Amino acid sequence: METELATVATTALVTLAALLPITNPPGNAPIFLALTEGMAEDARRAMARRVGLACLGLLVAGAFAGKHVLAFFDISLPVVRVAGGLLVAATAWRLLAAEEGAGADSPGASRQTSAQAVAGRAFYPLAFPITVGPGSISIAITLGASLPKRGVPLLTTSLGLLLGIWAASLAIWLAYRYASHMVRVLGPSGTAVFLRLSAFILLCIGVQICWDGLAELLAPWRAAPR
Repeated sequence: METELATVATTALVTLAALLPITNPPGNAPIFLALTEGMAEDARRAMARRVGLACLGLLVAGAFAGKHVLAFFDISLPVVRVAGGLLVAATAWRLLAAEEGAGADSPGASRQTSAQAVAGRAFYPLAFPITVGPGSISIAITLGASLPKRGVPLLTTSLGLLLGIWAASLAIWLAYRYASHMVRVLGPSGTAVFLRLSAFILLCIGVQICWDGLAELLAPWRAAPR
């Protein structure tokens, strides 16, 4: 029994350690605030919960079904990285190019319309590809592919994988849930700087993911060393 519990705990910790750096909930919190601008605080909290649940679903699906889905459509992981990297980079570029304070002078109906439009962003682009992008999905698929084939090890490792994904999703929800508190600490100027910096880092991450995918796709055509 102790061995099984140790396996569950170890797998959960490994999963959490692999997912947290690349999902980066604190770094994405300012982007979450920017994309939910115009929403009331209670609606933003509900949005944070929705995004956390969407990330949980994406990671679980990637871990336990991602390999089979890619095989069914005959899609390779490098292609997923290229396409996902382009999506991440495009989203980050829109954030960088957006004029500061745009839409702030349109109260009333425009604010209500903005809140309704933002409600549809829980899955795209907030959950995917900003928070759980191709890198996170690739990690989830890799972790799922390394599961034992059958028996008690399969059960314990799967349980640990689920617990690790749940903990990562909980961290995402908490970071987004309390993102406004961080903004109050930073102030308007600090928040604007942090948002631009986070968007630039997100752009770099998107380019890096795309480049990694291209490098894998072009690897067979590299000239052999003499």
